[in-house]
Amino acid sequence: DFIQLQQNMVKSFRVSDLQTLLASMGRSKSGLKQDLVGRALRLVQTEYSPELLKNVRQLYESRFPKTSGWLAARRPENVPVAYSHLSSSPTATSQGTDYLNGISKPIPTPAAEVKLVPLPFYQTLETLLPPTELIAQNNEKLQDSQCIFELTPSQAEQIRNASELRPGIASIQVVLRICYTDSIGAQEDQYPPNIAVKVNQSYCHVPGYYPSNKPGVEPRRPCRPVNITPWLHLSSVPNRVTVTWGNFGKRYSVAVYLVRVFTAADLFNQLKICSVESAERCRERIQDKLRFDPESEIATTGLRVSLICPLVKMRLGVPCRVLTCAHLQCFDAVFFLQMNEKKPTWTCPVCDKPAPFELLTIDGLLSEILKQTSEDIEEIEYLTDGSWRPIKDDKERDRERERSNTPEYPIVDICIPEANGHSPAHSSTSLTGKSGSSSVGMAGVTGGPVVAPGGGVVVDLTLDSSSEEEGGGAGGDSEDTEDSTDSPAPKRGRYNYDKDLVTAY
Repeated sequence: DFIQLQQNMVKSFRVSDLQTLLASMGRSKSGLKQDLVGRALRLVQTEYSPELLKNVRQLYESRFPKTSGWLAARRPENVPVAYSHLSSSPTATSQGTDYLNGISKPIPTPAAEVKLVPLPFYQTLETLLPPTELIAQNNEKLQDSQCIFELTPSQAEQIRNASELRPGIASIQVVLRICYTDSIGAQEDQYPPNIAVKVNQSYCHVPGYYPSNKPGVEPRRPCRPVNITPWLHLSSVPNRVTVTWGNFGKRYSVAVYLVRVFTAADLFNQLKICSVESAERCRERIQDKLRFDPESEIATTGLRVSLICPLVKMRLGVPCRVLTCAHLQCFDAVFFLQMNEKKPTWTCPVCDKPAPFELLTIDGLLSEILKQTSEDIEEIEYLTDGSWRPIKDDKERDRERERSNTPEYPIVDICIPEANGHSPAHSSTSLTGKSGSSSVGMAGVTGGPVVAPGGGVVVDLTLDSSSEEEGGGAGGDSEDTEDSTDSPAPKRGRYNYDKDLVTAY
């Protein structure tokens, strides 16, 4: 199919080639590479002219001068020419073989396209090398695979003029991504064993393993894009990337992208602008959860939600949750984004289910509650009508319970007889037989109650057992007899007061 051949040639063009082709045919040459490719493919399908075919062939031959047009155009889309060594011999070309990773291989049949998952912290600007499978050269366990690509002047200019996220870290980068060769679904980044990446003869940094604090759990390696920007030629000189990998039966694909890198603060600003759930919608969700279910044996009258972030055990600042999670419990958006910037897991800290950035939302109702409650409130309860009430902690509840259960008794002067239903202490009545009228005057003699300067009564509970307690009067040497009319009251204890009445001052 001649038109299919022309389309395959167009798909192998660089941005500058596509711009040249579109300009020569009077078409717009602005836009990203994918826009230019689509515009050029539509041009080949709709305008079948000798001038167009001539321009396509000239651009293609200037791009790949040593490769037969028919052979290269038959290459599958997911194995671009830029990934191959282009020093094939005429004999090999005439026999229908191709070169990948430096050895001759039969031309493979087109395979389904491998797609990588989009990453929240990386915005793809252009694809410099689409996902391409790493091909083993021999039976050795350690393999080296190379890919070659060039940067256009506009791409190099973007990298030079990029602002810095942090000292030495530019916001525009060229990154290498590796994943399993699997066409089913979008693939997450996955490093092969024994990986090493060399860019133009210099090895670049590949993220290492995170140590595990749990016994028996192996350290985990964060598989994220590898920044190869510092080692690139920002010119028309081709860049050569060599990937060393362990060949242990798994199939891997590698891709190179020009990306814009975001920070946690950038994503947080996006979240505040694009994904805030209103307080009214949150109340509706609460009412739906608490609506009476006739099939349920237990009637739910409220749902408790903690105001403490499960990530950092601190009070929530910006309450956030995942739209697909069933719980109402939130976590702090700022801390969650910062943690995923350093160690991307994108897992809900409440239920451990996936929590992708595009499904995060800020809880508008809980945001209002946090502003209305004091710092000592750590938990609230949502009620069936959509309202809420604060729940105090256990210590505060215990203190309130003690205060509510303790009866309020008036202060009683124990020197007044029968004031509280009990007899006064013996020391105040044994001398006079009256109420405590003479207690002040005799305090120095008997050690009885003394009126304090502030009006309170002080009781001396240090009476000697050999004095008043046994004698009952001022004369400690008098002898008690059964016929004595002044015999003291029966003994009630060491200090002569009822055991069930204790007033401490």
